[in-house]
Amino acid sequence: MSIVSTLIAFVVALGVLIVFHELGHYLVARLCGVKVLRFSVGFGLPLWRRKFGADQTEWAVSAFPLGGYVKMLDEREGPVAPEERHRAFNQQTVLKRFAIVLAGPVANFLLAVLLYWMLFMHGVPGIRPVVGVPVPGTPAANAQIAAGELVARIDGAEVATWQDLRWALLEHSLRKAAVQLEMHTEHGDIQFRRLDLSSIGPEKIDVDLLQAIGLTRFQPPLKPVIGRLVAGGAGERDGLKEGDEILEVDARAIATWEELVALITGAPGHSLWFKVMRAGAAHELAVTPEAKEEGGRTLGRIGAAPKIDEASIKRLITEVRFGPLESVVKAVDRTWDVSTFTLKMLGRMIVGDISLKNLSGPITIADYAGQSAQLGWLAYVSFLALISISLGVLNLMPVPLLDGGHLMYYVAEIVKGSPVSDRVMEVGQQVGMVLLFSLMAFALYNDLNRLFGG
Repeated sequence: MSIVSTLIAFVVALGVLIVFHELGHYLVARLCGVKVLRFSVGFGLPLWRRKFGADQTEWAVSAFPLGGYVKMLDEREGPVAPEERHRAFNQQTVLKRFAIVLAGPVANFLLAVLLYWMLFMHGVPGIRPVVGVPVPGTPAANAQIAAGELVARIDGAEVATWQDLRWALLEHSLRKAAVQLEMHTEHGDIQFRRLDLSSIGPEKIDVDLLQAIGLTRFQPPLKPVIGRLVAGGAGERDGLKEGDEILEVDARAIATWEELVALITGAPGHSLWFKVMRAGAAHELAVTPEAKEEGGRTLGRIGAAPKIDEASIKRLITEVRFGPLESVVKAVDRTWDVSTFTLKMLGRMIVGDISLKNLSGPITIADYAGQSAQLGWLAYVSFLALISISLGVLNLMPVPLLDGGHLMYYVAEIVKGSPVSDRVMEVGQQVGMVLLFSLMAFALYNDLNRLFGG
């Protein structure tokens, strides 16, 4: 995907999330009778601005797009006419101020619910959770999970797709708990496996969790039938044809494509005698694999790809779809699960259980935005929902300058019966600024490290 397309996908995503977040503040402020002076998407120099409504609220798009704000009438920020004092933010009760600030993150969660509802209503394609051969010495191998078994439930909760499987195991692995897997065999039998996740520490969540557990996706066995030949490759040059079924190589019977590949890669530059079935008749021919240097090794290659059994692939594809009301329940559940999981992961980062290398900045987010847009609108909408939740959770963190920091002050005001002193708020602002800029700098460092360090 081009840089321009990636930037467009990123800007659109960021714009949608910011607008919804600030609309939450704006709408609740209006409901509470507070006058809104400006609604800005972005910071800094306004690139576009117009005034609308009875209050002549200025709506603006500004030069620096990583954020936005709603500016309300406030005596702490400038003089307020006596007749409008009752509409100033600072004159509202603490509960009204609390509601106005909380509305931003809540709007992000509601957006995620809306997006997930759309996805569940439309139908979300996925891969059925059929497992392959487990990696030896892993929890999956110890649980005696067999290739071809379908994971139907985890601790009684239904699993419909491979993504559901990974998500459920992520949550359980944080608790290092043992789970019960309900497995359906190829013959329709039901087996129960105890999967012990106690060895899967937070450090293994940094990488591929399923790899650490030992679970692999089931791959239908490929028959030794040539589906495509590279023009000018050794296979085409020596007489192989598309559709040929390889029966023998050097008098050795061939049952799978993997067996064929193993023989070819192990014979660079050496002639192999092929026996093939073509149009109902057997043919014999000599094929000499070309020697190719790959990863410091010399391997044989003939420029052939297998014929894919479309029916086998289709049996592994499913679609998760629900009715309107059930989709609402599923959307709320998914938003809640992702929110709590995000919060747990942030907590693990803070205490050092999970590496801060997992913290992502704008470059990585932009890359994901571009990749998801390239995959189609379903993937892009799912990406928007995830980022919206992340934005909501991040803004609820009790850090000054964030919505959560203001909520922390209001809770203190409710407890002590009076507002927090200006000095405490000033120090909090400075601390919050240092924390936020440090996090942004670290996230940007991670982005650049991923970009240039591989």
